[in-house]
Amino acid sequence: QVQLVESGGGLVQPGGSLRLSCAASGIIFNIWHMGWYRQAPGEQRGLVARITSAGITNYADSVKGRFTISRDNANNTVYLQMNSLKPEDTAVYYCNSWPFRSDYWGQGTQVTVSS
Repeated sequence: QVQLVESGGGLVQPGGSLRLSCAASGIIFNIWHMGWYRQAPGEQRGLVARITSAGITNYADSVKGRFTISRDNANNTVYLQMNSLKPEDTAVYYCNSWPFRSDYWGQGTQVTVSS
């Protein structure tokens, strides 16, 4: 059974930083491409960043230069380092495979950027 558990969200002021973690189980993690997605109120869930099994990364234009995705295959974990956060980054953040599998969504972690 696949389980993806996100953590690390919280309330942060504009310009601040957060590091999200996603612990994966039930998959052969090192061969999966992984992604971070987010969903703001009233909006569709969208891809923020992805990382291939080989470590190649790609980012949405809105986060390029501010967010960094990385993975630790030894610990089946994918990270999202978020710097220079803006109010428009406020959303629930999820990890999933890339492309995503609808049956892999976890509970997500809330990120709120506000002064």
